[in-house]
Amino acid sequence: MLIVRFFVVRGEKMERGNGTDSEAMEYSLRYNPPVDIRLAEQYLVEVKGIFDELGITFVLSSGSCLGAVRDKALIPWDDDIDLVSIIGESDLTTEAIYAALEVFRDKGFYVRHNPSWNALSHSFMKDYVRIDWSCLYQFEEAVYSYPGVSVPSRFYLNPTQIAFLGHQFLVPDPAEEYLRLKYGPEWMIPKGPGKYEKDVIENVEQLQVTSDTCIIQIIGIDGNLVENAVVTLAGGVDSLTDEVGEALVMLGGTSWYALTIRYPGHEQVLYMEELEPDATYVYQADSVSRQELSASGEIGTLGNVLIRK
Repeated sequence: MLIVRFFVVRGEKMERGNGTDSEAMEYSLRYNPPVDIRLAEQYLVEVKGIFDELGITFVLSSGSCLGAVRDKALIPWDDDIDLVSIIGESDLTTEAIYAALEVFRDKGFYVRHNPSWNALSHSFMKDYVRIDWSCLYQFEEAVYSYPGVSVPSRFYLNPTQIAFLGHQFLVPDPAEEYLRLKYGPEWMIPKGPGKYEKDVIENVEQLQVTSDTCIIQIIGIDGNLVENAVVTLAGGVDSLTDEVGEALVMLGGTSWYALTIRYPGHEQVLYMEELEPDATYVYQADSVSRQELSASGEIGTLGNVLIRK
């Protein structure tokens, strides 16, 4: 029996979907609920089988690598499975990537393209399990892990195998050094949503920005525009809001970004915001709490909290 649930978001009705469609994907990217571990394990093994048949090399990355190495299991509160391949290595071409996407569609996965400045990125979904496959571009001898952590390419170009879920998976080598680079010196300490994000953002040294900009307007809890609020894109420069509460923010093109909004008595990390040049977004002091109230069940790191004008 197909059950479709509806939720009200910003005055609009949002569908949770059937688990393998666009509504389920967008709900996952907005609320990042924890995946069903049993299903996530099942689909990770299935995805590995598909990639192996296609001859595509991938490594477990980010939270999936962290769980596999530290916990020998997927992290219970993780919202996705993170996989990385490197464009131009192991004969991986854009043609091979798009051919693989068609195979995943044929296998019953919903596939979404994710705008990204540092990768050719796609997400697959089946039964509410989201698998993010980032095919990273190399910049000299480095790649960039979301939200912009610079990682030497060598971690991915010479990966090592570990036993996981009864199979052999590749992880960056050395894995411990990679995890320290991504999550900071406390990477061995389990931290759930709302706690790990600051550690990751602090490791973003310099974002690859261009001349693209967007505007972010800040509205306080009293409904008034906030002047001199600090908007900081992870790895970018600080931008101050003007007398109408607007800050001009430098971007690297249409992509996902992490940012921090600060003014006296208020600080908020927004870890997953899909921003587009020449657009204006509004942040209200109660945006996070309102979005939390619009969800049903567990939530993780909220995404797309900003409201586009």
